[in-house]
Amino acid sequence: MYHLLAGLTLAATIFAYIAYTESIWSKSLKTRQAVLDQLGLERVETKRYKFVGFFHPYCNAGGGGERVLWTAIAHIQRQYKDIVCVVYSGDTDASKTDIINKVKARFAIDLEPSTLHFVYLESRHLVEDSRWPRFTILGQSMGSIYLAWEAMCEFIPDLYIDTMGYAFTFPAVTWLTRAAVPIGAYVHYPTISTDMLGRVRTESWKMRGKRVYYRLMMYYYALSLSHARFLMVNSSWTRNHIASILSHEHFGPTMRWAPRLTPLLAIELILSVKALRTMLCMGDHLAGVSQAIQHVEPEIVYPPCDMREMVKFRLDDRERIILSVAQFRPEKDHTAQLRAFAQLLMDHPEYKSLPKSEVRLVLLGGARNSGDLDRVERLRSLASDLDILSHVTFVVNASYPEVLEWLSRSSIGLSTMVDEHFGINIVEFMAAGLIPLVHASGGPLHDIVVPYQSQPTGFHAKTPGEFATAMHKILTVEPLQMRALRERGRAWATERFSEDKFVEGWEKSGWRSLTYPRRAC
Repeated sequence: MYHLLAGLTLAATIFAYIAYTESIWSKSLKTRQAVLDQLGLERVETKRYKFVGFFHPYCNAGGGGERVLWTAIAHIQRQYKDIVCVVYSGDTDASKTDIINKVKARFAIDLEPSTLHFVYLESRHLVEDSRWPRFTILGQSMGSIYLAWEAMCEFIPDLYIDTMGYAFTFPAVTWLTRAAVPIGAYVHYPTISTDMLGRVRTESWKMRGKRVYYRLMMYYYALSLSHARFLMVNSSWTRNHIASILSHEHFGPTMRWAPRLTPLLAIELILSVKALRTMLCMGDHLAGVSQAIQHVEPEIVYPPCDMREMVKFRLDDRERIILSVAQFRPEKDHTAQLRAFAQLLMDHPEYKSLPKSEVRLVLLGGARNSGDLDRVERLRSLASDLDILSHVTFVVNASYPEVLEWLSRSSIGLSTMVDEHFGINIVEFMAAGLIPLVHASGGPLHDIVVPYQSQPTGFHAKTPGEFATAMHKILTVEPLQMRALRERGRAWATERFSEDKFVEGWEKSGWRSLTYPRRAC
């Protein structure tokens, strides 16, 4: 009797699942026709449009991650006239025209409206870090799963590409589309890394519990990443961390078996594509799922940097401006920049009092929401407390021409983020002729501010004191040495991080061959 009941329950579950996903597919196919009509594209039998979906809830933020998104879309629009790019955005307060105009103003990227469609997501608040003061990674991951459900209910693409780092959406997309939609990603930063484990060092019960929590999340993160058919990463630092996580090398026997115990087994089944293969163990479905779980290696595709205008800037006669270009987010650590600058002025009062020696700090960045704007006000207050406010300028949500203006005038490019995954702003510093001063970690240390022709291209530091010392050293470099340093930095940036290099890497990812998957019926 028990086996009969279990069998009937399983059969009912499978029937309900197939019926529900069929309804989603049916709605999406109708939506495709409506989208083509809305975009004014002709529906002729000889030309079938394909839809590539980009999951980027903060597409209107104006940061380095957004430059990657829009550069990729602009490239696709130029080269593939039969593809419609669909952006899943949580920017419900911005119209399509608003977003296109901002992309033009911020990045000087021209987008074609006729092959660009936005699917607006109402539940983006579920991935806001402020919503999850405790168990933030878990909360945001669960929120992203719900957001993916909302996205697929609105529109199912032919190819799903996550460009913001929400890997936990991959299992949701797999289940909701019955593994018919291939998945890829451009990863800027791992959701959880071995560095986070390394920072939990004390042996209190609380810290031991935190380590277990991190390890479980890392295990499930690896499980989610395994759904991807291609993985592009933005630096060697990110590649090493993603490859390490995918290899499961940090999971001992206990961690490998723990997720298979009730109730963790349920999570294992939900995130693993193997469960779907078991449920749909029939020809076409099995083939699709088998392809979806093949092992992939993360490949480095450095973010694009449009340096066409920057390389025209003069290298000599720069103003004594220390420029920071970074969104006003906590991890960018603008506080460290203010403290380092305060230390510089304290150690060298002439930078504050003598007109010819005066040095200014300019904090330029985007503010995504009220939380970021509040952070700017707290930074102003800190600058006032440090008695440096009169020497600090805040520039919020600047247009691209304004950014170029500051880059053309400034002498030093400052970045203090710890374990910065890449740092496209640093590439812009070097292309524009600024001397980069960056935190000695992550992409800036290993990929960007590295020797060129066996000669240095910039400076590294860790503490505010070290940053202050390096600032003084740069400000006192002899003119000939300064010009040679700027020339090397520009040459390295243009050689390694151009938009053409990005497009070349993007094409090698194999995304194009996955745009025509056979739908599981």
